Amino acid sequence: MDRRRFLLFAAGLAAWPSAARPVARPPALRRLRLTNIHTGETFEGTYRNDAGPIDRVMEELCIFLRDHHSGEKTQIDVGLIDFLADVLNAVGETSATVLSAYRTAETNAMLARTTFGVAEHSQHVYGRALDVSLGSKLGEAMNAARAMQRGGVGWYPHSGFIHIDTGPVRSWTLDESGLDHLLLFDGSRLRFNGMRVTGLGHPLTVSDRLALQRRLARAEFLARSHLNR
Repeated sequence: MDRRRFLLFAAGLAAWPSAARPVARPPALRRLRLTNIHTGETFEGTYRNDAGPIDRVMEELCIFLRDHHSGEKTQIDVGLIDFLADVLNAVGETSATVLSAYRTAETNAMLARTTFGVAEHSQHVYGRALDVSLGSKLGEAMNAARAMQRGGVGWYPHSGFIHIDTGPVRSWTLDESGLDHLLLFDGSRLRFNGMRVTGLGHPLTVSDRLALQRRLARAEFLARSHLNR
């Protein structure tokens, strides 16, 4: 074999891919499609690329996830956004409805006084928590989130949402089973009939159910506290 043929042969061997050599794949782009139930605003876009979180888009998310009571915003933990994206991906969903995100300390204190189940030192205050709803796969999403062991996961089946946060790993369930057969609302006694409430004449939205369930749960909690004094 002459020198020219040898060099061509050697170059061909060097270029041949090795079966044992792993091929590194670039990180996938991360996208989200969200609706804020309180403001009616929507967010849709890529928040992370090969280089990491996209600063401009993260700033948009901070505004989108602001405290809707005060209008104030904070730095949202990108790990929380990744957590949500991974949960959605795990159950094959592409969008979610945000019920609660950042809260100022003042808003959280107000909710703690008027709403059952609001923690005094909530992760919402630090931009590390979301309450979300995502339709029929909510139960699957809760299980997927808990399996990930990425933080706190709260399950509110009768109110139709899950809570996720990037605080300590823990989980809880507020299953108000039996409480949604009878509700007190603006002084009227209303009965559930599936997803309808006698007297309202229209299906309950997630926001309706959340407000009604919280009011009833708090009323029951206060009644029990009074009896146990």
